[in-house]
Amino acid sequence: MVQRETWATRTGFILAAVGSAVGLGNIWRFPFVTGEGGGAAFLLVYLLFVALVGFPAILVEFVVGRKTERNPVGALIELGGDAWKYIGGVFIVTGFVILSYYSVVAGWFIRYFLEGFRGSYSSHLADYGGEAGAMFGDLSTGLDAFFFHTIFMALTIGIVALGIRRGIELAVKVMVPAIIVLLVGMAIWAFTLPEASAGYEYYLSPDFGIMADNWAELLPAAAGQAFFTLSLGMGVMITYASYLGEDRNLAKDGLTIIGFDTGIAFLTGLVVFPIFFSAGVEPGEGGAGAVFISMTQAFTTVTGGRVLGLLFFGTVAIAALSSAISLLEVVTAYVIDEKGIERWKAALGMGGVIYLLGVPVTYDLIFLDLLDGFADGILLVFGALMLVILVGWIVPQAAVRELEKGIGDLGSRGTVWVWMIRLPILLVLVVTLYLGIVDYVDFLTGSFTDWIGENA
Repeated sequence: MVQRETWATRTGFILAAVGSAVGLGNIWRFPFVTGEGGGAAFLLVYLLFVALVGFPAILVEFVVGRKTERNPVGALIELGGDAWKYIGGVFIVTGFVILSYYSVVAGWFIRYFLEGFRGSYSSHLADYGGEAGAMFGDLSTGLDAFFFHTIFMALTIGIVALGIRRGIELAVKVMVPAIIVLLVGMAIWAFTLPEASAGYEYYLSPDFGIMADNWAELLPAAAGQAFFTLSLGMGVMITYASYLGEDRNLAKDGLTIIGFDTGIAFLTGLVVFPIFFSAGVEPGEGGAGAVFISMTQAFTTVTGGRVLGLLFFGTVAIAALSSAISLLEVVTAYVIDEKGIERWKAALGMGGVIYLLGVPVTYDLIFLDLLDGFADGILLVFGALMLVILVGWIVPQAAVRELEKGIGDLGSRGTVWVWMIRLPILLVLVVTLYLGIVDYVDFLTGSFTDWIGENA
């Protein structure tokens, strides 16, 4: 068997986990799903999910990974038996699916970043009649999108192939602090925009009427975003925790990671929504292209827009890379552990297959909706649900003992954690999975069926 690596430092583990969580989930996905969910109404439900479900759930993945020192498939086999290898396989599939379209989206950010070097965003928009939506429509598909998808996956494969210490840990120690510094600077700048107060009101003042009327849509969207942005249900935290070479306080690490991730997501809203309102962009419109369209419009009107555009799109590209390497590491670790293949071969092989799966997204964005809806609404929640059943009902005593390492005797707190997993979290995940399936079936029988009819 190939010798497994470990993290060189606790800081490396924390930054890698934060880097995985921060990525596109926070800066690309969070603004448009928040806009679609009504702003502050979505934010409140999302924060409740992070606190009440995210923290206990991240501990579940941590104890599974550290106890077994295996990838998700090997970990679940060791704890639950051979039948659980298929559930472990769900985590591998989830990583495949998410990274396939994630890479395409990340390529868009690289492209927009490079556009800032070629000229001002005003001059680029002039080529499209001043329409940021037309610009996004042109750059998000076709040969350009294919090329930058290729570049991004090559970077991701290269870092993962270098290993835990020389590749992933070294990279995130540079990327994560850079992301935080750049976002703080942009939040300060956004505060000076003319419609900043309107953006803050939309983002920070919840309308409970919206919540009551739209709970069936808010619940799965907020749950999916919470799991997506914390990298839960993907096997990432299982895999990263499996490289821990010593007993650490997993609760402390979990709180640190969630605190950084949630803080960065919140900070992103303080950057994006003032820009949305100042640029006259309606939150919730534009879907996956909302950030590109609104930001490009804004950078054409504000002083120093070209430099700010470079900073913004460059920041998101860095964040995307920090998340992408974690997703590829999940499937790479599986091949290394279970098949005994060398790291560079595993990274290249798995990365190549994922790259091919993402190619259709460069042809038409309907495939982005197809893959994202399946991964976010179904796979993430299903994987988390199965893990909760395993830890909460099948191996709870072993899980508590593992959690106590580095903490000490938990006493009644361990029992509370187990029952949180067994009942409220389990129930929330079941309801969320049901709503996610219903929503995805509606998409398949509606938008996707219409697309097939139009392109048949």
